Amino acid sequence: MSEPVSALDREAQRWAEAPWEPSVFAPIDGASDVRVLVLAGYGLNCEVETAAGFAMAGATTEIVHVADLIARGDQAFAGAHILAFTGGFSFGDHIASGRVFANRIRYRLGDALARHVDDGGLVLGICNGFQTIVKLGLVPALDREPGQGLAEQSASLVSNDRPGYWDCWVSLVPDPKTDCVFVRGATGAPLSVPSRHGEGKLVFVDDATHQRAESLHRIPLRYVDASGAPTEAWPANPNGSAGGAAALTDATGRVLGVMPHPEAYLYPENHPRWIAQRDRDRLPPIGWGAGILFNGVRAAAGS
Repeated sequence: MSEPVSALDREAQRWAEAPWEPSVFAPIDGASDVRVLVLAGYGLNCEVETAAGFAMAGATTEIVHVADLIARGDQAFAGAHILAFTGGFSFGDHIASGRVFANRIRYRLGDALARHVDDGGLVLGICNGFQTIVKLGLVPALDREPGQGLAEQSASLVSNDRPGYWDCWVSLVPDPKTDCVFVRGATGAPLSVPSRHGEGKLVFVDDATHQRAESLHRIPLRYVDASGAPTEAWPANPNGSAGGAAALTDATGRVLGVMPHPEAYLYPENHPRWIAQRDRDRLPPIGWGAGILFNGVRAAAGS
């Protein structure tokens, strides 16, 4: 008679599956030439760890207050390869999360932001940053053509099905057919990352838009349950997004909005089970969330 498998044993089996190919964390040629603008101010609060993650990949980072960025006018994004909209509570989430911030950017820097994307620039929006860029129309931007201004908003992130702010760790799996550069080199094994939000349920302006986003593979990451299947059930899916949707990308694959926080898992010791991982010889060489940021730098460097 076989010995029963403990919950820790089952967990350790999952830890053995790396979510990234080793090449994702290989040295990046030209990384130091990649300039990353990391936004701060007006209630944003994740700029330091976001900048640290890009710096780990070898990029040159600049944390810039939104007011200072706006003061630069049409040259706001000049010389930048990656623009990071960070997590936090911009403008106190008044009206709706990311709404005031998105309006300020759209009406002051919208054309410059559209050019940044058209010129090959990358954009990463995390949590409040995702809430902002979806309201800016940067994702999914289904009908936008290069040379046009920002697309109209066609999706949003609204209150979780289970009301209130929820802080937990979740598992994500990529769409193997996505063109999103931030998830290149994913193995298909679940990626464990922290999640903390009260308005993270992804909705679309209508069913047709949702179906187009699905068919075009604009949902690059999904929440999964313990079996690895996409889920809408709490707590594996903290907000109830249909199909387990946790992220959106655009046609270029160079813009990503994601609700969970990859920048909050840069080191193995960030994981709440790191001691158990260490004791089972399953401690990863790096915090797996860093893979998304490394991929951004690698894509910007053209490696």
